[in-house]
Amino acid sequence: MNVSLTNPDAAHGIMKIEILKADYADAVEKNLRSVRQKANMPGFRKGMVPMGMVKKMYGKQVLAEEVNKLVTDSMFKYISDNNLNILGEPLPNEAEQKVIDFDTDEDFEFVFDLALAPEINFSITKRDKLPFYEVTIGDDMVEEQIGAYQNNFADYKQVEEVEEKDLVKGLVTELENGEPKADGITFEDGLLMPMYMKDEEEQAKFMGAAVNSTVVFNPYKAYDGAESELASFLKIPKEQVADMKSDFSFEIKEITRAVPGELNQEFFDRIYGEGNVKSEEEFTERIRQSLIEQFAPQSDYKFLEDARDLLVKKAGKLDFAEDLLKRWLLIANEGNTPEKVDEDYPTIIRDLTYHLAKEYLIKKNELKVEEADIDGLAKQVAKAQFAQYGMLSVPEDVLDNYAKDMLKNKETLKNVIDRALENKLIAWLKEHVKLDVKPTTIDEFNDLMK
Repeated sequence: MNVSLTNPDAAHGIMKIEILKADYADAVEKNLRSVRQKANMPGFRKGMVPMGMVKKMYGKQVLAEEVNKLVTDSMFKYISDNNLNILGEPLPNEAEQKVIDFDTDEDFEFVFDLALAPEINFSITKRDKLPFYEVTIGDDMVEEQIGAYQNNFADYKQVEEVEEKDLVKGLVTELENGEPKADGITFEDGLLMPMYMKDEEEQAKFMGAAVNSTVVFNPYKAYDGAESELASFLKIPKEQVADMKSDFSFEIKEITRAVPGELNQEFFDRIYGEGNVKSEEEFTERIRQSLIEQFAPQSDYKFLEDARDLLVKKAGKLDFAEDLLKRWLLIANEGNTPEKVDEDYPTIIRDLTYHLAKEYLIKKNELKVEEADIDGLAKQVAKAQFAQYGMLSVPEDVLDNYAKDMLKNKETLKNVIDRALENKLIAWLKEHVKLDVKPTTIDEFNDLMK
């Protein structure tokens, strides 16, 4: 077997793979023996089908499989051994590739076109300036977050009169001419919250209503005919909602009110663990730091996005194998058309240039991801996920185990590695460019990210 590469120009490569009978004969014979052992054919015991018959029936298929495997393995071994940076996938050469006949040929030649990544060479210095948007955490954001935790860890108590945010439970009865409707809807465990009613007039009927009192209202009007809300409240199929416009009585049996958690030691312990926060001032500062940590990755993401123009400009105009890339784009996406590829090509090349520029900086500066980087980032992701549910003081062993379970998934592991490597590049860029730090409110930052 022989693999060779010629370069018509810097962007194109032509790979030839020559395969002789000696390269595949043993593997084909071994595969056919395996087929024979498993073959079930009328008139023969299992494993006793004559080899000549096996070859006649399966020989061509087995030969094609073994040759194609040799081609694929040798191609990618050559690419790896020679550190070829190819774009897209190797494509059959339309000019030099001869017709392959597995019925008559014993030696084979395969010819492939390769789109080669162009060489890049540039430097980053302190003369290069990039903005860095630092989200400022205002007191209002801190207060809002504290309020959210107070609501998440609220206490619940039974009260005597309804307010907007209360949960009201009672007997629901469909009415007709002001009286309970014969065979109408009725159930004892009706639940509603006035705050979710869309009609103010219907909502107002419940305000100040006391336990054991009865409110007459129209659910269809209260919820503005919303199918899901009405079906859920009345416990009926959605198909019946459109016709359900009756008045109902609601005999209030129970009113439950959520009382925001009080900012005391017990509350601090529930959020951050026993004894970790000992005052309202400490609690407020921990919340502020948590918000800073929350927005740091987003600021870094925005920073790298802003670095895109600089890196593309630094890379300069690169020579790509346009004919091969367009051919590959057509093959890779069945929905593509030549017109669509032509339309998208400039954007694709810009994105590709950016990708190659990042690769160049990573390789040139020997930026590598260590196991500690992967574990650390996985724990950060785990910590952020727990924080979404208000769990801010998760024990280290729990974080470790959760992170390890995450990394067992190959796709998750790959994403974490890619993100960790990108974090290395972000950190390197911050050190080597002039940072134009721009304090930004969260609303301004969100507008920038649109």
